[in-house]
Amino acid sequence: MTGKIVGVGLNYRAHAAEQGKRVPDEPLLFLKPASAVVGSGQAIVLPKGYDRVDYEGELALVIGRRAKRVPRERALEVVAGYTCLNDVTVRDLQRKDVQYTRAKGFDTFCPMGPRVVAGLDPAGLAITTRLNGETRQRSSTADMIFDVPTLIAFITFVMTLEEGDVITTGTPPGVGPLAPGDRVEIEIEGIGILSNPVVEDQGE
Repeated sequence: MTGKIVGVGLNYRAHAAEQGKRVPDEPLLFLKPASAVVGSGQAIVLPKGYDRVDYEGELALVIGRRAKRVPRERALEVVAGYTCLNDVTVRDLQRKDVQYTRAKGFDTFCPMGPRVVAGLDPAGLAITTRLNGETRQRSSTADMIFDVPTLIAFITFVMTLEEGDVITTGTPPGVGPLAPGDRVEIEIEGIGILSNPVVEDQGE
């Protein structure tokens, strides 16, 4: 079962630029609820009443054991494995609220999968996002501002991470809106393809 999900904002320079934000001096952290998690093949449900809900393809890592104040040089020792993650975001709420909890916290807003792979080197993995078969994001984790060991050291200085917790490492440039009927795929080298259909919320 997934524990807490620690997100990192603006961790690629080109994505910061496309969002009109300055590059952060240190990792920008936020939390997503475990209730947002769905697996590959499950639907992303778009809530009604908002102008724009974006996909954000990201590398995520799953913590394998309790981790507190882990030094950077030992950070990868606490990683159980890596997976693909879509940090779905209501962009108009993100602008309105400033902080990210509501914009990124809806049910189904954290697709993860298709599997967790141990033993990868997270320093230079190709990451691609496709929308309806068309490539929208193509980058490498080598372009991160703060690499995986740095993120683990920084986060575990702030909070203790437990087995099953997830860190999602930020998205490269090329984010864009989702619409009902879309299918979004996130492919990361060595992991596979996270694929999710997009539907509209049918609730009253």
